[in-house]
Amino acid sequence: MKRVAFWVLALLLSASAIALTDKESKQINTIMQFYGERAGKRVTAWRNIVNDNASQDIDTKLQEVNDFFNQLIFIDDIKLWGKEDFWATPLEFLGVGAGDCEDFSIAKYFSLRELGVADNKLRLVYVKSLKFNQFHMVVAYYPTPSSVPLLLDNLDGDIKPATKRPDLLPIYSFNASKLWLMKQKGQGQLAGKASRLSLWNDLRQRSDRIKLNRPKINFDE
Repeated sequence: MKRVAFWVLALLLSASAIALTDKESKQINTIMQFYGERAGKRVTAWRNIVNDNASQDIDTKLQEVNDFFNQLIFIDDIKLWGKEDFWATPLEFLGVGAGDCEDFSIAKYFSLRELGVADNKLRLVYVKSLKFNQFHMVVAYYPTPSSVPLLLDNLDGDIKPATKRPDLLPIYSFNASKLWLMKQKGQGQLAGKASRLSLWNDLRQRSDRIKLNRPKINFDE
């Protein structure tokens, strides 16, 4: 829940020498025109993080993605978007430079998928934070189907096994195709397709079309 460390992002930009693809350059230009120059720099830093770590081991990928997005600002949807619940695409999240727990988790999930992490090893997990007495979302990585997952979280920046997070009570989880009801800190019970989640469907459609929304607050001013 830190403010964006713009000097860190600038360092990432200067440190990377990997050329961006035409698609990535178009994404950056679109974000820059819609949200502004600093937003374009955040997206460029994100693309460099993904490109720089494509051949790294899984632990490095998890850590780099988790650390990168945890620099952004935490803010509730109602304050930022004027809606009780809005799931931003990674481009919207980076364009604004702020979001809530769903936005942090979704951006991490999509980044790890781009880094080659198999979808059957990843889940977005909706939990209740017992410490804050509120609903929350994290990313779970399963090294094997029967493993206790590792959790990527914006409340606790350290990547930990689910068994080391007694403050989180799992409710349900999903990935690109499936939905599970969580009765324990493990796999849970298959409950159908992820397409049952309307917010997830809307997010993926907007992501595919690069449909952007404007926030009520501009953090770059």
